[in-house]
Amino acid sequence: MALSWQQLLEAADQVGIKLEIVQGTPMWEAFPATRHQRVLAHIRESVVQPSSGSGCGCFLEEDIYIQFPDGSIKRPDISIFCQEPPIQDEALEIVSEAVVEVISKGYEKKDLEIGPPLYLSQGVKDVVVVNPYDGKVHNHTPAGLQTFDSPREITLQCGSQLTA
Repeated sequence: MALSWQQLLEAADQVGIKLEIVQGTPMWEAFPATRHQRVLAHIRESVVQPSSGSGCGCFLEEDIYIQFPDGSIKRPDISIFCQEPPIQDEALEIVSEAVVEVISKGYEKKDLEIGPPLYLSQGVKDVVVVNPYDGKVHNHTPAGLQTFDSPREITLQCGSQLTA
C-alpha cells in the first residue's frame, strides 16, 4: 500500500525527521538542536511589523509545511505572511512573503544552495538564511543576494523588519 505525501510527512514527524520534497526529490533533516532553536527565537522576537498602510499584517508561522505551486513541500523555520493563513491540518498552499532558515550543522547545502532558488522561483520575495557557525546572514531576493555579518537588521520587501 502506497502512502500519500501527507501520510509520509506525518510518519517522518513521528520518528523525529523533518521531511521536505523539493521538485520531486525527498530531503530530510533531523529535528533541530538547541543552537538552532535559540537563534530562531532571537529572530522571531526581533520581527517588527511594517508601518500602517503597507498592506502587510506580518503573520509569523514556524515550522509549518507549505506546498508550493510546483508541488514542492518545504517546512521553513519561519514563514512570514501578509494575510493570516488559514488554520488547517494539511500543508498550506499559499506562498509566504518571506522565509527565514537557520542552518543546522550538516544540512548547509539544503539551506544555502537548494532552498533559496526554490523559494524565489515560487514567489517568495525574501529568503533570509542565517549561518550561526560563520556569523553570516544571507538575504536572497529576486534582485540578487546580499551577505552581511550577523547580527544585521533587514527590512523585508513586505515592509517587516527583523534582526538576524
